[in-house]
Amino acid sequence: MTGATKGIGLEICKVLADAGADIAAVGRDQAGLAEVQKAVEAQGRKCVTIAGDLATTEGPVRAAQQALKSFGTIDILVNNAGIALIDTLLEASIEDWDQTMAVNLRAPFLLARELAPKMIAQRSGKIINISSQAGIVAIDGHAAYSASKGGLNMLTKVMTSEWAKHNIQTNAICPTIILTPMGEQVWGDPAKGKPMLDRTPLGRFGKPQEVADCVLYLASPASDLVCGETILIDGGFTAL
Repeated sequence: MTGATKGIGLEICKVLADAGADIAAVGRDQAGLAEVQKAVEAQGRKCVTIAGDLATTEGPVRAAQQALKSFGTIDILVNNAGIALIDTLLEASIEDWDQTMAVNLRAPFLLARELAPKMIAQRSGKIINISSQAGIVAIDGHAAYSASKGGLNMLTKVMTSEWAKHNIQTNAICPTIILTPMGEQVWGDPAKGKPMLDRTPLGRFGKPQEVADCVLYLASPASDLVCGETILIDGGFTAL
């Protein structure tokens, strides 16, 4: 589980632990990793914390190797870590573009490539990529972010094409704005949030629990026939 220390990632860890999963939590924030470990262990499950920088080529590989060393195999990979460096096309920097692609797209590829061989050997596995509605529809100022998430959606399909024959189900979840503490800071201002809400038929943003519950479904046997999908949790935003 990457991006495990806050917001959606922390909620996913709690929900999966409550359902009986042990957790390998990957993040950069040591205090946040300690919080995840405490929350998971409070539910009687094992939690291994792994500090790593997914923006590097070495970070995802080392994180996957540490998880394998701790558990032997990983049954469920949740690629949740992501960054959004917002700027217009004319103002976006090469550095921001490269960092976005490294974290949002390259890291999921590297983690999956390290973990898939064990899944193939045991003929079972679940890979869940946390993408975004911005990978489906254009949103001003999100060029790098949207390109990375659109790429992640297609990576999900290629993983399905190559690995589904080994009974590995790979899917992507594409949420709308989720009101994590950071989301509240950015979108809580009515001047910024109202235009997005006006485009959302349901008339509200999402909650971390709603993404975590979808992850739980995709991680469970209930979704064994669901494969290669990009599942929108967007209140109808992309229906218009």
